[in-house]
Amino acid sequence: MAQEYRQIAISEPKPFVKWVGGKRQLMQELENNFPKQFGTYHEPFLGGGAVMFNLLSKEPKLSCNVSDFNSDLILAYITIRDKLGKLIESLENHSKNYHDDSTEYYYEVRKQEPKLQIEKVSRLIFLNRTCFNGLYRVNKKGQFNVPLGRYTNPNIVNKENLTSVSKILQSEKIKISCRGFEAVLDDTKKGDLIYFDPPYQPISSTANFTSYTHRDFTEDDLERLATLANQLNSKGCHVLLSNSNSKVVKDIFSEKHWKISSINANRAINSNAQKRTGHKEIIIKNY
Repeated sequence: MAQEYRQIAISEPKPFVKWVGGKRQLMQELENNFPKQFGTYHEPFLGGGAVMFNLLSKEPKLSCNVSDFNSDLILAYITIRDKLGKLIESLENHSKNYHDDSTEYYYEVRKQEPKLQIEKVSRLIFLNRTCFNGLYRVNKKGQFNVPLGRYTNPNIVNKENLTSVSKILQSEKIKISCRGFEAVLDDTKKGDLIYFDPPYQPISSTANFTSYTHRDFTEDDLERLATLANQLNSKGCHVLLSNSNSKVVKDIFSEKHWKISSINANRAINSNAQKRTGHKEIIIKNY
């Protein structure tokens, strides 16, 4: 029985990239805040997909409508779903070259701007697996600019997980799109669950990190998000949001139908390990 459980657990899909604000460490808190029943699951800031994969591991036939503004990331999801074999071949080539000379090869790949689908996606996964803290960051020109990480043997070709991800994404009930978050309004109906996990609002002048695409997520964007959330509330949707423990966020979601609770969280990307713990985040919901 124990062996059977282990095989099931191993096959559960997990995020194939580390992403700023990834939710794996907060999954239990989020699960505690999910509605008991809902229709289609919508996630307009997909990122690494931890929440979606967690839901699908429990309910593989769940209807999901997920999207992100980062076109390279969405291309990765589609490539893993549709062209896994060729992607794994490309990643194995990256892995071999990296282990021959990690520093030279990393910066050589970082400079590249491949145009073909497989090469673009394998480059993204390779850099994510080998860069400093797995931090995805681009500059104003959209160029990846994170230095090499300190790894002895990074798992560049996680074939088992990529296979699990590919298999579960092939469900006809999962729709993956590259688009802005406001497009979700037309796809939703009463009883659906919409989870918003946008780039967080900074809580200090040195905490501003929104560059997972080459455009920032501003306070104006947060206002637009709040307007959208209120529209979804009026439609009878279940709305759940994550954000930093910021006064700005709390003020914007101050209407009485929003319930705000705080949770403990770590900051895995801080270069100072002592500053990765003891942080608060907030969860906002309308049910």
